[in-house]
Amino acid sequence: MTDEVLELLKKSNALTTNDHFVGTSGRHLDTYINKDALYIHTNLVSRVGELFAQKNKDLDIDVVAGPALGGIILSQWTAHHLSRLKNKEILSVYTEKTPDKNQVFTRGYDKFIKGKNILIVEDLTTTGGSVKKVIGSVKKAGGKITNVCVMANRDPILVNEKTIGSPFSSLTIINAKSWDEKNCPLCKKNKPINTTLGHGKKYLKTKLANK
Repeated sequence: MTDEVLELLKKSNALTTNDHFVGTSGRHLDTYINKDALYIHTNLVSRVGELFAQKNKDLDIDVVAGPALGGIILSQWTAHHLSRLKNKEILSVYTEKTPDKNQVFTRGYDKFIKGKNILIVEDLTTTGGSVKKVIGSVKKAGGKITNVCVMANRDPILVNEKTIGSPFSSLTIINAKSWDEKNCPLCKKNKPINTTLGHGKKYLKTKLANK
């Protein structure tokens, strides 16, 4: 399974290495996974959803939940394939980002969480921040988390069952190095930040504005 996920990322040109990126969390990275390059290929994303479903098929699951934006797509495909595997309807819902950067259920989705067994899916984790927020929203809505499963875990030391406080697994591990800005060796080497992928352009704009 691990090799297949990496092959799907490579096939869609979603994996870029040996450069200087800024991630969603603000951490600096030497490897970037451009999931948007994967998401345009429905056959490849469907396969990722199928891999999620196969990995979690033995769990008691009523609803699949994911954080906006990428988690919406993965939640849909995972629920679709789980429904076929389990021969019952598995629902798909998602959380949305609030102005204070939380992830909460809107559109009345919380009523589909209460008293249900929930599988949380996410595309990538660097710090686990997004999935922790979804975990909090699921618990607040009265759902039981059966597992948190991510497509690619970029730092298993920072993100694991112990650090997120829930059952946790991943389809693959990509050991991409990441650093806080002040400890970033790429910054110290004055390696230019990639402004095409990731949040480098926004980061540089904010840094310039704060000077």
